[in-house]
Amino acid sequence: MTDVLKLLPVSSADIDAAAVVLAPYAVRTPLLSSPALDERTGARVFLKPEMLQRTGSFKFRGAFNKLSSIPLEARSGGVVAFSSGNHAQGVAAAAQILGMQATIVMPADAPLSKRERTLAYGAKVVLYDRDREDREAIARGIAESRGATLVPPYDDLKVIAGQGTVGREIAEDLAALGLVPDIVVAPASGGGLMAGTAVAVRARCPQATIICAEPEGYDDLARSLQAGQRQAHHATERTICDALMAAIPGQLTFSINQRLLARGVTASDAEVGAAVALLFRELKLVVEPGGAVALAALLSGAIEPRGKTVAIVLSGGNVDADVFARLIQG
Repeated sequence: MTDVLKLLPVSSADIDAAAVVLAPYAVRTPLLSSPALDERTGARVFLKPEMLQRTGSFKFRGAFNKLSSIPLEARSGGVVAFSSGNHAQGVAAAAQILGMQATIVMPADAPLSKRERTLAYGAKVVLYDRDREDREAIARGIAESRGATLVPPYDDLKVIAGQGTVGREIAEDLAALGLVPDIVVAPASGGGLMAGTAVAVRARCPQATIICAEPEGYDDLARSLQAGQRQAHHATERTICDALMAAIPGQLTFSINQRLLARGVTASDAEVGAAVALLFRELKLVVEPGGAVALAALLSGAIEPRGKTVAIVLSGGNVDADVFARLIQG
């Protein structure tokens, strides 16, 4: 595994460097456990609650690491990003801290709470129709016209390294308890969180099995892993996991994930909703649907955890109040 890690575009050292950059600004989220989860699964389950992270998701990590790397002389042009909401807030907050102007291209149907919070961080929001328009093309056009730096949501070395601090903390905090993870599961869309986490965990725990979780139908990473090359998903309907709707894995992220991941699993919207409700009922956590998909896959039986130590990443908590209320009452 060490030889494989040497071939990857992002290294454990890159993630260690990102951790130093992030230390004064990001939250080191804890590992949580639940007797109810352990009893239900027959495993020792640890949850990484990134909804407690600054801006309510792991995205702040990669965004701040990326923006911090922009040379001072290039910061006057600001930054441009495209996102359904979590990356938007991460970039907007990082830009605010660093005194940079941020413009975010967001889908018109993004949750209102995500749009409002992005604006609250001082960013300008440009809306687009996700069914008819190309968000990346819009963002690139804005960046070129303003001399701004484009900040991709996942396919960027600095972004991936920043997200990798999630996996670094999981491995370190389990080691402090005298444990090593047998299985680590994280949500995947474009694959940045998954790739960074996989590098960090495998560097410290080479025997760990790394699994990605996606909404049913939006299984482009699972399909790609099985095919050995990037594949688009075949979804024709929306999912409640609005944060996990990328059409195809990123090139950089897939070059990492295909080497380090064991496989991909999926969860239906109903299973995700049940996981959101359980997290609220048992741990009093507010988790958005996309953030709960890894736990949903575990609870559905898509992963066999019995007798093992399992780490689950809960990637975010930015959910509209009415959606959340419906899920926890359903």
